[in-house]
Amino acid sequence: MNGVRSIYNLMFGRHLFLTNTISAGVLLGAGDSIVQTFEGRRIKKKGGEWARDWKRTGRMVTIGLVLQGPASHAWYSFLDRILRGTQFKTIAKKILLDQIFASPFFAFGFLMGMGLLEGQSWDKGVQEFKSKFWTVYMADWTVWPAAQCINFYFLPPKLRVIYVNFVTLGWDVFLSYIKHEFKKDQD
Repeated sequence: MNGVRSIYNLMFGRHLFLTNTISAGVLLGAGDSIVQTFEGRRIKKKGGEWARDWKRTGRMVTIGLVLQGPASHAWYSFLDRILRGTQFKTIAKKILLDQIFASPFFAFGFLMGMGLLEGQSWDKGVQEFKSKFWTVYMADWTVWPAAQCINFYFLPPKLRVIYVNFVTLGWDVFLSYIKHEFKKDQD
């Protein structure tokens, strides 16, 4: 039991940034892998050939490691520093700030980052962001305020990002679909 406690203390103490960053990368990659599995089933059902795109999953992991994990760690640390406590008013302010600032930032970072990693030009990435932003942002409002209410009320600050990373697993399935399939489904 002491070994488990020691690992927990390292992960959510001294190495919290590393824990948050690695979990973001792993879970973003897992979300893409889930989407690819569904894509593969759909293609095979129609009699087509399909192979998993490991490079695409690698790009998703990269976005988690380089952007989502570090930025989430900084963002939630900042929110907890400027707004302390679990009163309704404080939680509402955190959620509002999260939706107004973090949500557009992460949507932009994800879509632009993935586009650039896929070899897309900056201008093409901006065009894609403009075409997909409102879909992502409106969906964000249906998921994240409730998830963040749980996060800010029940969880201690050191567990915020890991919780968000697990909720993000489902969210990343949606983002991966929007990034990679949305345009095909619109045609």
